[in-house]
Amino acid sequence: MRELQKKSCSKLILMLSVMGLLISGLWSNGAEAMEKQKEKKTAILLSAFGTSIPEAQSVFRNVEKMVRERFPNTEVRWAYTSSIIRKKLAAQGQILHSPEMALAQLMEDGYTHVAVLSLHFIPGKEFHDLMANARFFEQMAGGFDRVVVAWPLLSSHDDFVRVVEAVMAHIPKTRRPEDAVILMGHGSEKHPADAIYSAVDVEFKKKDPLIFVATVEGHPTLDDLIPLLKKNRVKKVFLMPFMSVAGDHARNDMAGDDPDSWKSLLTKEGYEVIPVLEGMAGYPEIVNIWLDHLQEAMKNL
Repeated sequence: MRELQKKSCSKLILMLSVMGLLISGLWSNGAEAMEKQKEKKTAILLSAFGTSIPEAQSVFRNVEKMVRERFPNTEVRWAYTSSIIRKKLAAQGQILHSPEMALAQLMEDGYTHVAVLSLHFIPGKEFHDLMANARFFEQMAGGFDRVVVAWPLLSSHDDFVRVVEAVMAHIPKTRRPEDAVILMGHGSEKHPADAIYSAVDVEFKKKDPLIFVATVEGHPTLDDLIPLLKKNRVKKVFLMPFMSVAGDHARNDMAGDDPDSWKSLLTKEGYEVIPVLEGMAGYPEIVNIWLDHLQEAMKNL
């Protein structure tokens, strides 16, 4: 009987030892798998309102080129916030995701850290929606380890000064000192960030009293500027988009032939109007401001 008990005890010890080894191996393999899953994998998501105009899309391709040069060996992807633009492009066979879908795909592809660069001008409603939604992807179970949204173009006084210098360097050389320049911004009438356009206008006035900033959907408006043009006895006006690309707003609302376009309204007032169809993202000095914001976001990943 004692011999039988000894044998049973030995078998039990052997079984426990084997189980211990198995559990140890499983734990080790699991830890290694978790370590692999947690290995840092970084991506950059470029987010813009979007455009369906080929010439404007080439500007975005140049922005991407500059991003890749500044951040080599980093995955770079695009997202458009405008569902209308995404649908237009989809009909042409070009698939662009919303920022939320693009982030979901990055998460599915195993990226752990994402810097989002907003190519908007002001931290308005669209920017804050982007920031709030990006934060959810970090907070959700199984989400990113870290998501940081870089600030848009006009986020500090230093940005204002740099933008003014960059824009002035790209005003057409044919412009004379007595000619006015009107920059068309998008505007965000119901958001506090709309006041940034007025602040930037002040910075332009420090350099040149005949450079004006106005907006399509905010303040100042074109109606606000016309009395100032008359007061300064302006005869010729250059119109430039104060937007990332010369898209629908620039081509239709600014330079179009419809009676309510800025070109038509100013022509009706007796001004000679010269539209300039070049977006600000075509200026390397402007893109570098965005990239400096992205650099800060990458440091905080």
